Amino acid sequence: MYRLVAMDLDDTLLTDELTITETTLRALEEAAAQGVRLTVATGRSYRSASRIAGRIGLKVPLITYQGSLVKDPTDGTVLYERFVPRDTAQRVYEFCAERGLHLQTYINDWLYAFQENDKLKAYAALSGIPYTVVPEFKDLPEGHHTKLIIIGEPEELDLLAPEIRELAGPEMHVTKSKATFLEVLHREGTKGDALRFLAAYYGIPMEETVAIGDAWNDWEMIQAAGLGVAMANAVPALKEIADYVTLSNNEDGVRHVLEKFILGRESRIRA
Repeated sequence: MYRLVAMDLDDTLLTDELTITETTLRALEEAAAQGVRLTVATGRSYRSASRIAGRIGLKVPLITYQGSLVKDPTDGTVLYERFVPRDTAQRVYEFCAERGLHLQTYINDWLYAFQENDKLKAYAALSGIPYTVVPEFKDLPEGHHTKLIIIGEPEELDLLAPEIRELAGPEMHVTKSKATFLEVLHREGTKGDALRFLAAYYGIPMEETVAIGDAWNDWEMIQAAGLGVAMANAVPALKEIADYVTLSNNEDGVRHVLEKFILGRESRIRA
């Protein structure tokens, strides 16, 4: 019944140790062998996500930057792209500079920040990517701002979110990928938009798609998919709208979904 599966990476397909269990890998291989198209749908950059997808052996276009970039890892073709206009990015930069907030941006799949600190170092280590620090916004290279990220304390970011939404304007989308990451992207750059695009690209009805995630930024694809699945460790709001709640990322939650809904057998693990 289901022919396209989109899986978030952090806290979903990946364990807390940023690994994928052997049993989950075997379930992915079985599903792929049955002709199911498997992809990741992540807030990570393409550079970061493609490295993980390569280890799994995924050959389907990858949904990255929340959905702002869909790119084929086999030949590097960009199939779908949305971005934050430079003038919008500059407004967000000026706002953050006035408030003393940590801001970073992606341009042409490269991470840029305006000060080197523990927040930037921890983010780069988590993503496994390099970065460049520039003094001011005017020192950034030309190119599309795929997404902006403000890093701070969860409560601080929750209070900031309405101001950032108003500042960015109706053409932008503001979400969280983690409690400490507030992200600004194009309003058509969500995981839901990208999943609908990829399903249409393959001629697969949305009713035959599955989306699995755990965080606020998975909301749109959970709603869009034929089967929206929340992890046991997902934020409560996502569980409320999901069609099904699986086990946690440390309990083979993705494997359980594949066995139950894709491979057509009773899962050996229980949600």
